[in-house]
Amino acid sequence: GMDPPRTPGAQRNAQGEVQSQVNWLLNATRTAPNYGAGGYGLLMQQFDMLCGAYNGFKQSLTPRQLDYGANDLAELDGGLDNIGEAFNNYQEQLADGRSGASATRDLCSVLRQSTSLWFQEFKRDCNRLRVGFP
Repeated sequence: GMDPPRTPGAQRNAQGEVQSQVNWLLNATRTAPNYGAGGYGLLMQQFDMLCGAYNGFKQSLTPRQLDYGANDLAELDGGLDNIGEAFNNYQEQLADGRSGASATRDLCSVLRQSTSLWFQEFKRDCNRLRVGFP
């Protein structure tokens, strides 16, 4: 298929999409406890959307940025993997007999902290790679 554009404008859009999805996920960590058992699915969906936005962002980078930023991007990839582990921990807690409400509150807390830290790193890396600049 067609390669996505790697223009400064496309990069800014892709970066903005990551920021939007981070905000949606952080919002979901505040509302999910109100949804009972459905809260987990809401969080999982928002996390998947963030991962999709991040993958789209990587596709907007130039070969030179991908090369120069390889270590940074690998750390961001690993960070998302670590955030995803929180969902496995939630499932293990339920299997151990923990209440869904309690496990969801924990999950929200972990996701809020880890996603905020990940996003700070993402912004630093974007500055270092001059994302969105000609």
